[in-house]
Amino acid sequence: MARGGSIKTLASLCAVLMLFQLAAAGGSGGHGAGSSFDYKRALHSSLLYFEAQRSGHLPYNQRVRWRGHSGLADGLQQGVDLVGGYYDAGDNVKFGLPMAFTVTMLSWSAIEFGAEVAAAGEWRHVLEAIKWGTDYFVKAHTEPDVLWAEVGDGDTDHYCWQRPEDMTTSRQAYKVDRENPGSDLVGETAAAMAAASIVFRRSNPHYSHLLLHHAEQLFEFGDKYRGKYDSSVSEVWRYYASVSGYGDEMLWAALWLHRATGRAEYLDYAVAMADEFGGTSWAITEFSWDVKYAGLQILAAKLLLEGRHRPEHRPTLEQYSSKAEHYLCACLGKNGAAGNVNRTAGGMLYVRQWNNMQYVTNAAFLLTVYSRYLTASGGAAAAEPAVLQCPDGPVGAGELLALARAQADYVLGANPAGVSYMVGYGRRFPRRVHHRAASIVSHRADGRFVGCVQGYDHWFRRPGSNPNVVVGAIVGGPDHRDRFSDRRSNYMQTEACTYNTAPMVGVFAHLHSEGAQERK
Repeated sequence: MARGGSIKTLASLCAVLMLFQLAAAGGSGGHGAGSSFDYKRALHSSLLYFEAQRSGHLPYNQRVRWRGHSGLADGLQQGVDLVGGYYDAGDNVKFGLPMAFTVTMLSWSAIEFGAEVAAAGEWRHVLEAIKWGTDYFVKAHTEPDVLWAEVGDGDTDHYCWQRPEDMTTSRQAYKVDRENPGSDLVGETAAAMAAASIVFRRSNPHYSHLLLHHAEQLFEFGDKYRGKYDSSVSEVWRYYASVSGYGDEMLWAALWLHRATGRAEYLDYAVAMADEFGGTSWAITEFSWDVKYAGLQILAAKLLLEGRHRPEHRPTLEQYSSKAEHYLCACLGKNGAAGNVNRTAGGMLYVRQWNNMQYVTNAAFLLTVYSRYLTASGGAAAAEPAVLQCPDGPVGAGELLALARAQADYVLGANPAGVSYMVGYGRRFPRRVHHRAASIVSHRADGRFVGCVQGYDHWFRRPGSNPNVVVGAIVGGPDHRDRFSDRRSNYMQTEACTYNTAPMVGVFAHLHSEGAQERK
């Protein structure tokens, strides 16, 4: 909700004073006044995190050595191979919707910032992170109109505290099909595979074609048999319910398929369904694994900025672009009375109490990528640089990137607590992350079986630091007053998720590249 101008001004002044005090004290996560953050190291750490979240048979080049093989019988009782993929957070369930969104965001990072990722020496690792997810999606899409949605059950999983290598909880698998549709899950998985097909187009054209084939089939399935996946798979409702419905995912998938194929039919779909599915009617101030509107609106705005559309598409693309601008202006606090994203006194964008960092990192990505789109659309031939038109005045690409940098720096330690909310980065970071594998001695160090309740008694309730550092994990983060409590039981703040870190791959790569150019 929007705040009064005087309150915003006072909060901003307080934030500035607080940050000056932190800098003077050298409290920014180990960075003193005048020093910059090591975005290259942050990028490296972020990609390590995905190796810590791997399920399945780990490869010979696995760098996170405290993890072992797990979930090797996934899908066996259903007669399908569902080994692999990612655990979403600090539990041992494989949830399809957040996993697919994670892969879409990793792929988008690679597409937009591939040169910067490669210059930082991390291109191979980002490809491996994406492929670990897409290999699983290929397995999970067993028939044109069947997609396996989840492996494991959240209720039984949360009853136990075990390493994934030891888990004795249910590995029941759940699917969506014609009779039990799930257009939101199917649409997001189609988007992930379409985006990933772009990433692999040059290095692995056969694999790229395979991914695109699955993406097209999934899109057709999701559109023909429409429905919310949490109505078909009730077990997911308490954990990853699709509150926004499936309209955003189907538009998101259409725009990614258009980008991957160049075929007009997918843009025609995004234009034809824009109003019915909310793409041009919903003005949203968050972007997440559930709510994709801001992301797809920015994809549509890119087409408008580049002039890559037919004349009859322009009015609808302008509506999409207007909604994209609403989101960006809301993050900047320049939406007038139309609604802005709240900020804490320390400057963090604040959406809600539970895992607020997901909204921070996704906002940082969209701000960064749109700043690039604006810069490219201005170009050397343009009379004037392109700007974002906000109700409170025009905004240039530099201001968008400055806010993205401020959010990235907050994550890394430029905050009132002086804590890096990326685990393993800086001197001060969360030591008691709500994460089963990290909080129990590794299977490699002690192969003795840890039982369901034993894990709670011996490890969860320990007051000390986790024995394993889940490097690169971005935890849920502080509350609306910039307060953070590093307790394993404080899952709203200390649990990390793959979709928190995924968007920062692109952001860190870009910020590192910007810094390298400034130093030349």
